[in-house]
Amino acid sequence: MKAVQVRKAHDLVTEEIEKPVIVNDNDVLVKVKRVGICGSDMHIYHGTNPLATLPRVIGHEVTGQVEEVGAAVKHLQPGDHVVVEPISYCGTCYACRKGRPNVCLSLSVFGVHEDGGMREYLVLPEKQLHAVSAELPWEETVMAEPYTIGAQAVWRGQVGEGDTVLIQGAGPIGICILKMAKLKGASVMVTDLNEERLVFAKENGADVTVNVQQEDVLARVQEWTDNEGANVVIDAVCLPSTFKLSVDAVCPAGNVVVLGFDEKEAGISQLPITKKEVTITGSRLQTNQFPRVVELLNNGKLTHDGLVTHTFSVNEVQDAFRFVEEHPDQVRKAIITFD
Repeated sequence: MKAVQVRKAHDLVTEEIEKPVIVNDNDVLVKVKRVGICGSDMHIYHGTNPLATLPRVIGHEVTGQVEEVGAAVKHLQPGDHVVVEPISYCGTCYACRKGRPNVCLSLSVFGVHEDGGMREYLVLPEKQLHAVSAELPWEETVMAEPYTIGAQAVWRGQVGEGDTVLIQGAGPIGICILKMAKLKGASVMVTDLNEERLVFAKENGADVTVNVQQEDVLARVQEWTDNEGANVVIDAVCLPSTFKLSVDAVCPAGNVVVLGFDEKEAGISQLPITKKEVTITGSRLQTNQFPRVVELLNNGKLTHDGLVTHTFSVNEVQDAFRFVEEHPDQVRKAIITFD
């Protein structure tokens, strides 16, 4: 079967490997249908993801159809449509005991620390698979994992009904955060330097959009919030400068949510954090967000609405990565098909 592997930086290959088989009674064999190309996949390809080990079969935004189940599988059967929850964890460390397995000491992420889903077939334990409606297009269900990232950021920021939320960045994750924040009943401002992305954010529910090349973000936030500051600021740009801006833009007693993996230091004064008693929170992967996201997908409350812009077959994967690399402003979400 075909599998897409990053052997080393800028070395992406499609190779023939053995089809996996069920080994454990709780295993499920899945025929992969769609895999999204995530920014983290691009970082692995570029050799800039500090957490990935190489060589690696990439891909963690995965949807497919169950082909075979192990003897102890209880909730899935052949023919079911599923999405992949791409983390495995120990269940016993402090983070796991606190209900936060997404930051387990022994965390293993599908497509990052272990071979992922950009291949024709995969075998995973039943607990890492969630059934979705078979009536949904694959292009909708493949977005489940990115939506859980958005849901996690909104949960970590404690976003609630009527809150003002500033989302920095209108890329794919920024839009996923926007969708989840609007479902919580928040009022949302989205910033970006790309006008087309801002238009798309507006189409997907943003109450206010700000082009950072043309306007002063802090001034617009103060105007929008009657000089209070945003209740929640979620940084989906993930630069030291946007982290600093987050602290400046948030209101007293507000929440700042950080998603970045940038290792460069950010010069942040203690004063605004202490003076405003700001909560600064990291957000990584997801904690028990899949059931809610699947429910929203199944009842039609969560749709990509143009977020998926480009589709390539597995035979065109080199072209896909090249296109994403060379035309980042044209691509919201590109997916690989395995039909």
